[in-house]
Formats: sequence, structure tokens, C-alpha cells
Amino acid sequence: MRISRNRLTAVVLAACLLATVPLSPASAEQKKDFNIAWTIYVGWMPWPYAAESGIVKKWADKYGITIKVTQINDYVESINQYTAGKFDGVTVTNMDALTIPAAGGVDTTAVIMGDYSNGNDGVVLKKGKTLADIKGQKINLVELSVSHYLLARGLSTAKLSEKDIKTVNTSDADIVAASKSPDTTAIVTWNPQLLEVKAEPGATLVFDSSKIPGEIEDLLVINSATLKDNPELAKALVGIWYETIALMKDPGEKGKAAREGMAKLSGTDLAGFETQLKTTHMYYTPKDGTDFMSGPELPKIMDLVRGFCFEHNLLGENVKSKDAIGIQTPTTTLGSAKNVKLRFDPGFMKLAADGKL
Repeated sequence: MRISRNRLTAVVLAACLLATVPLSPASAEQKKDFNIAWTIYVGWMPWPYAAESGIVKKWADKYGITIKVTQINDYVESINQYTAGKFDGVTVTNMDALTIPAAGGVDTTAVIMGDYSNGNDGVVLKKGKTLADIKGQKINLVELSVSHYLLARGLSTAKLSEKDIKTVNTSDADIVAASKSPDTTAIVTWNPQLLEVKAEPGATLVFDSSKIPGEIEDLLVINSATLKDNPELAKALVGIWYETIALMKDPGEKGKAAREGMAKLSGTDLAGFETQLKTTHMYYTPKDGTDFMSGPELPKIMDLVRGFCFEHNLLGENVKSKDAIGIQTPTTTLGSAKNVKLRFDPGFMKLAADGKL
């Protein structure tokens, strides 16, 4: 789904970075210049396109600030650098926002609910035709990533557990090559790698993220202290986002040109990009994003996510409960109200929905 998601490396690197920087980065003050990190993924390609097409500058100028949109070649590294205070915001999944910056002590706020994986992540068997056939097999995947979460959720629907299988940690860069080996019989991965894995002779997709809608979310998050002192940043980013994805959705020539541009920036062609879009549930309007973030499903989803993270020791070495880290949603706070480190704030999307940006 995204590039390089080895969470074991992420936890170690984040710990090292946090040991050398303050938890409240220098960005937590009023300022004019901001930097947002992004990595290649179909749902995040509007950001570089917006930068190249002048949409970023347009909205930044409106609020009297400058915004740099910076590509990082490694997904986990982008989150580590954000966590270390080198970026004001980053594109990230809900799970990784919890396990890296929030678990690392960096108070983080999601201001854009961009999309959720609706088939971009999947479980593929070369030996078996249903998910139940996975029992007893070795599964190649990026351990402790959203692939691992997807597998755990899938197993629960088949009345199986991780005790019934064995995971083999395989980097996203190696997963396609691994899938071609006769010794590999089960793979969990994300697009675009999933498209290649599914195309292998005898391969069967037995479970994908469309079966757990809304659970693998793609967000734009901002350091909470930076956001508090600089709300203009969030207003500009939300304005940039919805102008760009409206263009991406346009059925005419302008929309096609935008999608072609995004496809090129992501290293694929228009057909490949649109194939990935089909398995991505985009929240194309600010009302859609606001409604989902404000609705009753988000707390349920984040409870599932934090449970998985705690069970797999992703919330910290000495954490005794999934309640140790507070997660604030518009309707409820999960876990410790005294230690809220991940927040979902639909307020800026609502401003866009109400035409008040």
C-alpha cells in the first residue's frame, strides 16, 4: 500500500530520534514557513500535484504563509522525521499515527480524513481458495504493519488466530519477488505490489480491506502544538486538499490531465493509477470527511486498532494497557484522558464544508 513499512525498524529509529530532540519541536510557535512530508501512495498523490500546479502556493498566499510539500522516499522514515520535529505534518495511516508519534510522546492531530483502503490491501493464497485454507501456512508480509493488522482481522473472521499461522517478515521491496518463489504460498501486501501478486498463476485473493471498511485510514496529521499556534496552516492545507481532489475527480479533460499528472509523479501510468483509485474510498468532499470523522464508527475502529497495537507491543515497551495513550475523537476519548496524544479534529474540514475557508 505504501512504501517501506518495516515497523520494527520504525520503532527503533523513532526511539533513537526522540532521545535526541524535545517532544515539543521548535515548530510549536507562531511562524510563517511550514514543511509537510508525504510518500508515494495513490491517496496522497494530490499533494505533489497541488505543489506542481500552483494550488499549494495559492492557498498558502491566502493565509500569508509558505508551505513546502516534501517527498520522502521511505514511508516510515517520513513519520520518524515528523516525530523528531523535522516536519510540521505528514501523510500517515491511523495505525501508524498511533504507534510512532503518539506512542513516542508527540501530541498529533489528524485534520484531514483523506480516504480508506477499500481493497488496496489484500491476502493472497497460492495454496488454497478461501481464507480458512491459510491455517498452518507461512505468511510473507511486512510484520507489524497494516498488512499484519489486516491479516489479524481476517483471521478473526475465519475463527482463526495468529497461533494458527506463521508470519515471515518480508519487506515491501521484496514481496513481489518472494511471491514468485515456489516455497511461498501466502502473501499479504498492498498496492501496487498487490496487483502483481494477484496476477501470479494460481493466486487467489481471499481477503482484502474492503471487508473491513474504514479501518485502514489515510490521514494528514499536524503536530498539535504547531496547530494550536498556527491554525492558518490547517486552513490552507484543507483548502489545498479539497480543491485538488475535486480536480482529480472531474470526469472531463481537466480531471484526466490531473490524474495523468499524479500517475506520472507516482511512477505509473493513468490506467495503473485509476486501477488503484478503484480500491481506494476517497472522501471527495469536506462533508464526507467531516461526517466520517465525527461519526460513531471512528471510536470503534480506533479501539480495534489500539487493541492490535497493544497486543503486538507497538505502544511502547513498558505499556501495561491499551488505555495508556489517549485517543480523542469528536464523540469520545479512548484511553487516558490525561495522556491524549492522538486527536481527530474535523473542525477545519467543517469550515471547508460550510464554505468558510
